[in-house]
Order: sequence, then C-alpha cells, then structure tokens
Amino acid sequence: MTRAVTIRDVAEDAGVSIATVSNTMNRPARVAAETRSRVLRSADRLGYVPHSASNDKAPSASKRLGVIAPFRAYPSYAARLNGILEVIGGDRVDAVVIDHPSASRSPSPRLASLPFSARLDGLLIMGIPVDTGLGERILDRELPTVLIDSTHPRFSSVVLDEAHGTRLAGEHLLARGFERFVYVTEGQVSNDYISQGKRRLSGFLRVLEQHGVEEEHVRRITARSGDVAAGRSAADVIASMSREARVGVLAGHDTLAAGVIAGLRDRGIDVPGRVGVMGWDGGDIVEALGLTTIRQPLAESGRLGAERLIALMRSESAPLERVLLVPALVEGVTT
Repeated sequence: MTRAVTIRDVAEDAGVSIATVSNTMNRPARVAAETRSRVLRSADRLGYVPHSASNDKAPSASKRLGVIAPFRAYPSYAARLNGILEVIGGDRVDAVVIDHPSASRSPSPRLASLPFSARLDGLLIMGIPVDTGLGERILDRELPTVLIDSTHPRFSSVVLDEAHGTRLAGEHLLARGFERFVYVTEGQVSNDYISQGKRRLSGFLRVLEQHGVEEEHVRRITARSGDVAAGRSAADVIASMSREARVGVLAGHDTLAAGVIAGLRDRGIDVPGRVGVMGWDGGDIVEALGLTTIRQPLAESGRLGAERLIALMRSESAPLERVLLVPALVEGVTT
C-alpha cells in the first residue's frame, strides 16, 4: 500500500521547517514569496494533500464550492455572495466561504495557496488577483474555477465595464457644473497588480480630458484605508478646494464617499452646493440614503459566476468566457 505524503515529506523536499509548510498552506502572507513558491512546487511534485482535506473525502451527495473574497473589507462582496447562494441553494451544492484580506492592504496581494486549504469541487474567486503559479496549479489539479471582479487569461470571469462607469461619473459631474475634480481611493501596499481603484482613476481622467478638463484640475487623494474615518480625513483637502471653485468628487467605493460627505458636513461645507460627492457600488441602503453612485450589478455578477462554475463542474467542455457587466448611474441628493 502506498504511503500518504505527509507535511514532513514536503518540508524535507523543500528544505524548510514543518511550520513553514503549514504557514504556506494556511497563512501565505507570513512566508517570503520565494520560499512559498518552493514549498508549493514540492507539494505539487509530491502530490501532497493537507490532513484536513484528506480526511474530508467521504462520499457525499453534495458538491463543495469554495467562495473566497475580501468579505470583511468590502460590503459589496456580501451582495455578490447572495447572488451565488441563489444559484446553488437548490442545486445540492454547499458553499465554503473563505474571507481574504483586501488586496490593497496586503504586501502579498495575489492568491497563492487556496487549493490546498480544503477539499473543493469548484472555486469562485472574487476581487483577488490570482498568482500565475496558482493558476497553473489549479489547472493541473483540474479544479473548476471562475473569477468574479478579477481576471486571468486561463479562467472564465465576470467583470464590470469600468470604463463605462467612469464615463457616467465624469459626465454627470460635468453636467452639474462642477469646475474642479477629486478622485479619492484607498492606497495599496503592493504594486504587484492593477487594482480597480487604478482603473477607475485612469477612466475618470480620460473622460474629463475628453471634455477639456486639464489633469492639473483633477486632484488625487490616497486615503490611508477604505473606511469612513479615512473618507473624513480626505475631506480636509476637498473643503479647502471648495473655497475657490465647486468641486466634484468621485470616491472609489460608497464607504469612502460616506466618509467624505460626513467630513464635509462637519466642516460646514454645502453638499452639493459647493461639493458634489459620488460613490461606487450601489445597493438599497446607500441609494435610499440619497448617495449618488455608480451601481454595480452585484448580485447578478454572483449569479452569473455561480452559473458558469456549475456548468464547468458538470462538463469540462464548458467554454471559456469573459462576461462584461454594465454599471448604471443612480442619481441622489449628493450631487
């Protein structure tokens, strides 16, 4: 009988400690990129399956679908999860929900070791860039995978037409007569990927330039994080600008926009008289509160991603697709 490969075997093959192998599988951000790659190569070569996954092989009528996203960092992923659950709820599929740090706040933003963490029949990755090596390992292990809000040339994906969204935002602020413009987004620790924030900034600058707004009239503010407090802090600069001209603000997401509005009101700035503020994501709550925003079809993106993953789990011949969703402008009282 063939002996099962153990974590000790992987450690010896990679020339590292057992603790390093464990961290690579469960806490990859704690391991240097070069060491992590060496450990994963050894695990792949030896056919290692972690103990928690190997003990989970009992026959089951249900399939297990992994869903990984920065759930705690961004409320929008909970809305996407609702769409996923609508699809799999009646299809004898169990969801294994895994939280991941925001890519913008991580020094190692690319997902590197998820396939080792649990026995999965399919995988949905949302809003996290995929490491090239991980992509190859997923394909080698024939794990059906679909991406939502991120892309990779070897996997089907469901993404937003960011260019259309920034066009809607820029033209809306211009139509409201704003003269100076601000884009507020959270900073990112690593430049190892192109974030949605960077894409939105590029699109916003492009549409304003097309309408004759010089780049010197567009201020970029990098918030220290993506929470309300960071948005409040950004309001200092915006309030100062509003003394000389009416300012139109696009925030990278609704939480930052809410913080900007709160900070401006604390400083007695008229919103939208002197400053107009737009968010990004949308949803019943922010729209009911009157925030002007670019609404993403969040639940729909989850549904479409789950449908494509189920099709892929049923048939390896399912086509590779890139689904492009169109956002919409929701006008509120903040512009």
